[in-house]
This record gives sequence, structure tokens and C-alpha cells, in this order.
Amino acid sequence: MSGEMIESTNTGVNRIGIDLGGSKIEAVALSPAGVILARLRVPTPREDYKGTLNAMTTLVDRLERTTGNAKSVGVGMPGVLSPATGLVKNANAVFLNGRRLDEDLQRLLGRSIKFENDANCFALSEARDGAGQASRVVFGVILGTGIGGGIVVDGRVWSGRNAIAGEWGHNPLPWRLPSECPGPSCYCGREGCIETFLSGHGLMDDHQERTGQKLEPAQIVRSARDGDAASEATLDRYDQRLARSLAGVINTLDPDVIVLGGGLSNVARLYTTVPRLWTSYVFSDQVTTKLVPPVHGDSSGVRGAAWLWET
Repeated sequence: MSGEMIESTNTGVNRIGIDLGGSKIEAVALSPAGVILARLRVPTPREDYKGTLNAMTTLVDRLERTTGNAKSVGVGMPGVLSPATGLVKNANAVFLNGRRLDEDLQRLLGRSIKFENDANCFALSEARDGAGQASRVVFGVILGTGIGGGIVVDGRVWSGRNAIAGEWGHNPLPWRLPSECPGPSCYCGREGCIETFLSGHGLMDDHQERTGQKLEPAQIVRSARDGDAASEATLDRYDQRLARSLAGVINTLDPDVIVLGGGLSNVARLYTTVPRLWTSYVFSDQVTTKLVPPVHGDSSGVRGAAWLWET
């Protein structure tokens, strides 16, 4: 068990948030003022559903023994709970799909729990007291192992009738060039999804296809900064693809602000280059949508899970 515990004078009315990821599970105890009182992280027992349930139960127990009984527990998860069946769907951690995650975890913890897509939790955190604070419509983007999106309107998560609002990563890459067709295969069963181009693996695969070099995204960014022309060309293609993809979001949702999260949100050039590029694709005479980094960084998703009971 890994993580950190922060000494607390909490009175026992904190909220617990859990971020269930494909590689790690993070849990925090959040004070009513939004201060993280304690944080724990453990590796996700991949392909082990029962082990994953037990890990989340143990995290809640440890946090409560340290900071006091929680007022509520919220879970941010890959995929969503289907409104039709109650089963997990659309999770890239595919061992969760088809499971009754809500019923199983609520039975183990003996209380009601709120569940939401992890990108929605990220967007909620940044809308509440982060980069999207005071904005009516916030679109939160996850650029990481996968591509996620979450929508918050007037401080409330907008999940949609089918619980798929914000799933921009499984639309086809817009305005594709001939060299981008039909596009890489996606785990969802289709080809050319935005996720296959803009995820961390998508960036790596594009660079390897063009150069024969298998580099991590951070290495590609460093090489471009050091003057490597091939790495710069890879990032140029990424900038263009992200601009086209977010232009499609703006044309549909027209948010006040777009907040980037995930590992690739640390690429500083995106915040200047992408807004300059997306103007050619947005159906407007001017584009005042802001593209900004997160205030709460890697903590946003788990903080948003803790805030779910406020929405």
C-alpha cells in the first residue's frame, strides 16, 4: 500500500473520492473547503475484478480511520454505468465492462456511492474551483492513455441521456487527410477514432511509423525542443489533429473554456498553437474559447469524484 497521509484536524465531515484507473487507484479525503486531507494510491489489480473491489474498500477504510468517517463517497471510473442495464460499459479497462460495479462496491462498503466517468470528474473539479471556475460551460479533456471528455454546465455534470456526453475520443478524426485514412484500429472496433491519433500511444505510434524510433511522448517533446526535425514534425501533426478535433467540439458544444488534463496536457506549446490552428475549422467569425491547463493537475479527477455528492 502506497500513498501519503496528511495530518488533519478534520471533524469527520470530509468527502472521499476514488479515481479508479487502469494502472492505479487513487483515493483522497477532501475537507468541506476542498483541501486534500489525506491521499492514498495503489496499483490497480488488472484483470482482477474482485481484487479491484477489495482495493477500493481498503482505501476507504484506511482514509476513514485516519481522518474520520466520511460524509460521502464518490467514484470516478473508466467508462460509465449503462442507464439501460446498470452494467459498466465503454471502459478501456475492459475487465470492468459488464460488471455491476455500483451494486458490488456499495454492498462491500454498506452505503450509497455516486459513480461518474473519470473525465466528468476531472471537468467537475476544474469547474468548481479550478481553471474553469466561474465559467458556465466547461469541457474537460483527458489526453493520456486514452482520450476522454467531460462536460459541466452551471456547476453540474452533464452525462446525457445515454451517459456518453463528452465522448469525443470515439468520433472519427475530423477533416482527415488522405494519409490519415482509414486510420488506426481502435479497441471500440472502429478505425480512425480521435483516440487512436491523440492518445499517448497514438503519438508514439505516429512517430515510430514516420521515423522507426519508439519514443515516449516526453522524449519526443524533448527532442523537438532540442531541434530534432522529425520530432518537431510529429508534434506539428499532433497540434493539427488536436486543433481539428477540438474545433469539432466547439462547433457542437461551444464551451466557455476547454481544460486539458492527462499526461499530454503538460506539453506547453499546445496552449498557444492549438487555438491559433482551430480558427480555420470553427464555424464563427471569431473564437474566444479559452484553452487552459488544469489548476489541480493530476488531483483533479479524484477531487471531482469527491465533489459528486454536491451535484
